[in-house]
Amino acid sequence: MASLRYLLAAALVVAFVLEGSPSQAQLSPSFYSSTCPAALVVAFEDVLKKAFSSDIRIGASLIRLHFHDCFVDGCDASILLDSTNTIDSEKFAAPNNNSARGFEVIDNMKAAVEKACPRVVSCADILTIAAERSVALSGGPSTNTIDSRRDSRTANRALANQNLPGPSDTLDVLKSSFRNVGLNDKFDLVALSGAHTFGRAQCQFFRGRLYDFNNTGKPDPTLDRTLLKQLRELCPQGGNGGVLANFDVTTPDVFDNKYFSNRAQCQFFRQSDQELFSTPGADTAAIVEDFGRNQTAFFKNFVTSMIRMGNLKPLTGNQGEIRLNCRRVNGNSNIATRSSSSRRVIWSALSK
Repeated sequence: MASLRYLLAAALVVAFVLEGSPSQAQLSPSFYSSTCPAALVVAFEDVLKKAFSSDIRIGASLIRLHFHDCFVDGCDASILLDSTNTIDSEKFAAPNNNSARGFEVIDNMKAAVEKACPRVVSCADILTIAAERSVALSGGPSTNTIDSRRDSRTANRALANQNLPGPSDTLDVLKSSFRNVGLNDKFDLVALSGAHTFGRAQCQFFRGRLYDFNNTGKPDPTLDRTLLKQLRELCPQGGNGGVLANFDVTTPDVFDNKYFSNRAQCQFFRQSDQELFSTPGADTAAIVEDFGRNQTAFFKNFVTSMIRMGNLKPLTGNQGEIRLNCRRVNGNSNIATRSSSSRRVIWSALSK
C-alpha cells in the first residue's frame, strides 16, 4: 500500500510539472516532490475520500472554506484559526458563523500529512488541495495544484465581514468584491460562482426573496414560479432558518454545468447568482449562457479561476509559518476565548 501511494504521488507530481499552470512565480507545482512526495496521496486518498463517504456535502463545504479564506488577506489558512486572547477568529464573522464547516476534515488531513512528513506541508496548501480534489471527486475537473504557500499568524475578522460576497449582493457589489481582491469581475466571478453547483443554502439566507423582496412584501419577480412554490414549502415564514435547500435543483451532488442551465431558466433562489444573468445589461449574462450550453468551457474557465484565486497574496519564503496545528499559531498557549462546546455547536451547524 505504501509503495502504491508513493507511485501515485510521483505520477501526480509529473503530471503537474508537464501540464504547467498560470501560477505566480513564487508558487511551485512540484514544491513537495522531494520534501513530501506522499503528501497529496495521504491527504486525498486516506482522509478526503473517507469524509466523502460519510458526508455528501463536505466537498461543497471545503471549497467554500477555501474561497472564504482566500478572499481575506489571501490564501493563508487564516480562516482555520480559533479565537484566542490575541486572535479574533474569522470563523465568527457574519458570512462564516454557523455556516462555515469542514474544519475537522482539514484537521484530519493535517494530522495524516504531519505523520508522513512533519513540519513540511502548510495548512494553506492542505485547504487548497482539499478544495481542488473535492471538485474532482464530485465529477468536476482536476486542477493542477500549485503549492508552497505558508500559514498566517493572524486572522482578520473585520475584513471577513467586509470582503466576502453576500447572498443578496447586486451585480455591481459582486464585481467590486472580485476586483478588490485582484480577480476578474467577469470570467472569474461567473466561473467561481459555478461552485454552487453542488452546494446547499440555509433558508435564512434567501427567505427574503421568497416573501419580501427588496421590502416590497412580494417575492422576487425573476424567480421561477414553480421553484418559488417548492421553496416556500421548504422554507415557510417563521420556520427553521437552518433548513437546507439544494443550489442545483437537478444534480445537487454532482459538479457539472447544470447550475448554469437552471439559472438561465430563472430557476435559482440565491439572489446574487441570479443577478449575474438577470441584471439588465449584465456583461456576465452571455458567460452564464455559454457555460450552461458548454460544460467543457465552464470546466476550463473554472480551473483557471481556481488557480488564480489560489494565488492571491500567498505567504512564501520566510513569511508566516508552517503551523503544526491548523487551529492555532505555533507556540501559542493563549486560552481560547470561546469554549470547546460552543465551537462544536458552531462547526456542526447546518450550512452549505
